[in-house]
Amino acid sequence: MSTLEQPDHKPEQDRDVCCDEALAEIYLLLDRECSADRDAQLRKHIEDCPPCLEEYGIDDQIKQLLHRKCGGDQAPVDLKERLRASIRRTVEERGGVRFSETELTIEQVREGSDGT
Repeated sequence: MSTLEQPDHKPEQDRDVCCDEALAEIYLLLDRECSADRDAQLRKHIEDCPPCLEEYGIDDQIKQLLHRKCGGDQAPVDLKERLRASIRRTVEERGGVRFSETELTIEQVREGSDGT
C-alpha cells in the first residue's frame, strides 16, 4: 500500500511538509529543482517519515537506473519541456504548489565601425 493510500499516516504537528506534498515533489527534489529552503523542508520530512523515505529511495534508484541505461542519450528539447510541464502540473495538483516562470532575453549589441 502506498503512503497516499494510508489514511492513518498523518504528518506530525511540527512538520512543515505533509506526505502528499513530499511525494508530489520528490522528483523536484531528486532533480534539484526546488529552492534551498524547500529542499531542506522536504529532506527533513523524508528523513523523519519512513514511508516517504522508502518512496524517495525507490524513485532515486529508478532515476539512477535510467541514467545508467540511457545516460548517453539526450532527450529532445520538446520532450524535456513536456515532461517539466507535466511534473509541474502534478506538483501543483497534489501538493498545492504554484510555479511562476519569468523569461529573460539578453541580446548583445555590437557597435558599428562609426561608434554607433
